Amino acid sequence: MSRIYYVSTKSGNDQNDGSISRPFLTLAAAANRNLEPGDQILLERGSVFSKQYLHLTVSGTAEEPITIGAYGEGDLPRIEADGNGIWYQNYGNQLDSPTHTWKGYVSSAILLYDCSYITVENISVTNWGTILGENYCEAHKMNRTGVAVAAKNRGTLREIHLKNLEVSRVNGNVYDKHMNNGGIYFTCLKPDDEEKTGAARYENVSVTGCFVQNVSRWGIAVGYTYHCHEFMKAELEEELFEKYGHKNIRIADNYVKEAGGDGITVMYTLRPLVEHNIADSCAGEMNDRTYRYPENRAGKVAAAIWPWKCKDALFQYNEAVDTRLNQDGMAWDFDSGDGTIYQYNYSRLNEGGCAMFCLEEAIHNTFRYNISCDDLGGTISPSMNPDAYIHHNTFYVRKGVPFVREHMGGGNYVEEDNVIEILE
Repeated sequence: MSRIYYVSTKSGNDQNDGSISRPFLTLAAAANRNLEPGDQILLERGSVFSKQYLHLTVSGTAEEPITIGAYGEGDLPRIEADGNGIWYQNYGNQLDSPTHTWKGYVSSAILLYDCSYITVENISVTNWGTILGENYCEAHKMNRTGVAVAAKNRGTLREIHLKNLEVSRVNGNVYDKHMNNGGIYFTCLKPDDEEKTGAARYENVSVTGCFVQNVSRWGIAVGYTYHCHEFMKAELEEELFEKYGHKNIRIADNYVKEAGGDGITVMYTLRPLVEHNIADSCAGEMNDRTYRYPENRAGKVAAAIWPWKCKDALFQYNEAVDTRLNQDGMAWDFDSGDGTIYQYNYSRLNEGGCAMFCLEEAIHNTFRYNISCDDLGGTISPSMNPDAYIHHNTFYVRKGVPFVREHMGGGNYVEEDNVIEILE
């Protein structure tokens, strides 16, 4: 029989039984209850869980998922991790670039580690950690996350849903692109016995209705994998994703504002759907003022909403505005994927332009029925891409801004049936 555990900082006590009339006081008391399929942990609205965190390694079933949510009336319950909730992340091997950090300590307010059939909803999260002597721009600063999801020893993790979360004030490490670092971040780590469990991967995952603000480095990212080396080519077969990548990933109706780096990114996924999202004022730390001590780590680049190593990704009805200038800095980035489509999106005042078709491993990509209004720096960046197709878009271009961004040309693209109007 499923159980509901109630937690309240207003009337709780860890000596209670966790019922609605006798709630627990701390998140740890609820997390230690050996959750079973169908169980729920509900946090009272208006409660503030200071210096606490919720780390789970549990699974529900398709019929009886586990739910973490809220009860009562008032403001969302808030978890203020303040740099607590430290765990060790290890991909198990180097990543696609030897300069990328692939292991280290991470602080996460919420961590779902090898969890399946679980929903987390209607919770506010912050994680502004302070370590004595730590400088905000420090080279080896602690990685911090609002919500971290990690897959390792249970093969394919299914039905993980993050809904209506507020994630803000996360001071992560601006240099470590692929650690669980920023607002919401999913990763896959090398299993202890992959022959027994199969590859760590995700199916049927969604991030919907979340508000993410003032986080570093990423806004929302799903989901980098230790099997990245299998994808280091242009043509990406469906069988590759069935074995090592992700399926049925949906990122929708989210608002990411003031991410230090990238806004929203989906990675290593077959036919992901990214729709009705807003990325606002992202890439604010991709500059010499903040990105000061990278050592040998490359990566002072970021864009608003984009895929990495996906096949047949669909981006539609999204908005990107005010992305800050950096080596990228555009709204949309066709990055090293096969068959990406952007359609019915709107971009405005992005300092790195509207769209980039990034290098030789981004193939079969289409940009259609989009509106670009006063994007700066240069409207498109072909960037050595072999076959971009740009059609039936409307570009409102400020006088003096080139259609092709300077130093970002050299690719082959077909441009037809577009409307280009010059703004005086």
